[in-house]
Amino acid sequence: MSLDALRDTIDLLTKVPVLWVPGLVCGFLAAVLWLLLNQTGPFFAGRLLIIFSLLALFFIIGMLSIIKKSDSTIRMILADGARNYFKVLVPTLVLVFGILLVFVMVVLTLTMVGSKPDAGLLTFLVFGVVLPTVALTFFYDTAVIFEDKKVFDSLQRSINLVTANLLEVILFFAGCLLILISISFTLMILWTAILADQLEPITRYNQTQLQALAPEHLAQIIGQEGVWITALIIFAWMTIVIPLIYTYKACFYRRIAGRIAPIQQQIGEYDSKGRWYKY
Repeated sequence: MSLDALRDTIDLLTKVPVLWVPGLVCGFLAAVLWLLLNQTGPFFAGRLLIIFSLLALFFIIGMLSIIKKSDSTIRMILADGARNYFKVLVPTLVLVFGILLVFVMVVLTLTMVGSKPDAGLLTFLVFGVVLPTVALTFFYDTAVIFEDKKVFDSLQRSINLVTANLLEVILFFAGCLLILISISFTLMILWTAILADQLEPITRYNQTQLQALAPEHLAQIIGQEGVWITALIIFAWMTIVIPLIYTYKACFYRRIAGRIAPIQQQIGEYDSKGRWYKY
């Protein structure tokens, strides 16, 4: 099923070029954020990250709506992005704050008993809480767009689909990982080849120097030209990855959602003769 969804993805991206628009927007925002990070530092860039993330979500929602309606206009991206924005934003915030709450509660509990959080605990929280939560609720946004689910209904729908199609979902995640690795590796080779002269001194670093190498130090090594080239690579990465992953996600969701009907609980009661009356 994941391969069939991948074929649908390639077919859609070739026949509906407007699906690449959100990738272009996200790529532009990511490149601008990288440039600002190197020009003004993390304080200003960190605040813009939140604004840019909300703006990127707007275009991604519009892209999912286009896939649902088989439309091919930028106007539809803007119209449906605005119409469904808060429907997707609210469960997104519920997930983010829920995960943050778990981290805060664990840290506060350890602090109260006189213990300090360490790397092992952080690893446990990431692999024991964050990754399973993200995996189970991965399709909440598509549930909102494709089935018009409410906040908690969309989360429940995603969990039901993932647990009912566990093997197919694992293969889907493997496909996403393969896409990300392939694109990242290809662009990394291109980036290294273009900046080979600037990066050459790093090859003479010892293990201690490599461990101490920070992003700001890397920016100093590659220079202003290297910073701009890195921005172009980031732009290309986002432009390719966003349409591919989200279109793949939508196509995969359409296939598994058609097999698992939503669970609808009927509300009513039985009378004294055992007859059911639905409210």
